[in-house]
Amino acid sequence: MSSVAKSLAALAKPRWWEFAVWAMLLCLPFWMPSHALLISEITIIALFAMSLDLILGYSGIVSLGHAAFFGMGAYSSALFAKHINPDPLLGLVVAGAVTAVLGAVCSLSVLRGSDLTRLMVTLGVALLLQELANKLDFITGGADGLQGVVMGPVLGRFEFDLFGQTAAWYALGVTLLVFLLLRQVVQSPFGFSLKTIRDNPLRAQAIGISVHARLIAVYTLAAALAGLAGGLQAQTTGFASLDVFGFDRSADVLLMLVIGGTGWLWGGIIGAVVFKTLHSLISAWTPQYWTFWLGLFLVLLMLLGRERLLRPWTWGRRA
Repeated sequence: MSSVAKSLAALAKPRWWEFAVWAMLLCLPFWMPSHALLISEITIIALFAMSLDLILGYSGIVSLGHAAFFGMGAYSSALFAKHINPDPLLGLVVAGAVTAVLGAVCSLSVLRGSDLTRLMVTLGVALLLQELANKLDFITGGADGLQGVVMGPVLGRFEFDLFGQTAAWYALGVTLLVFLLLRQVVQSPFGFSLKTIRDNPLRAQAIGISVHARLIAVYTLAAALAGLAGGLQAQTTGFASLDVFGFDRSADVLLMLVIGGTGWLWGGIIGAVVFKTLHSLISAWTPQYWTFWLGLFLVLLMLLGRERLLRPWTWGRRA
């Protein structure tokens, strides 16, 4: 094995502290059984944020409609469970496959033009799918949502319970597997080529990198992962509604990456934890004005920076 291959293999291996963090996360439903539903929700949103970071942080593709894939995954898995087979893992595979195809098709138009064009096209795709789901109410349930989705046990043994512990462990397990997969992807030659394209696409093309083909590939992968997150959402809640396509869902996941940082896998996870925790705590304290306090936090984050905000003793120093 060459020295370059050895270096890439070393970079792709999780660090010791990552094993410790994931072990702690997997124990959370046991330590905090009353918050299992919240843990499941945060985990699913973290997976969604990682899928967006793959195209935004690593590839430089901006998107305001990433919820299109989240919503398609949710409806695909819910419809599959209701009409064909209630097995969760099989439904998750279907959700990923359907959204991968959708991502590949959308990439042909999304990757053309400037960043502003991409923003408008991605937003338009999400709005079109939302309206399509609304019109096809005999399939999707329309504004009432797709109800009566009953999932089978995970691996044929673990039934979904009312307290959400099975859902939390299921979501954490899937997210961990995706995290390990993405570690291999972003630390591979393919991942480094994406960073090159992000930084300077013209130079990347000049040195022989197939820019368009690689962007299509990463966009398809990100769409599939967002579909997995949507599938998990529908499976753990037993419900799919039009809001899975909503603009606010795409905007929220962008805010999570603003909080956690882009271009590293933990950014989506940290951003999801901070965002949903703040949302839960502030909305319980002041339901009417929680967005004000969240906005204030984001302003401070931008003014002070992540490191200085987390270390108050550096506030008086120069950045």
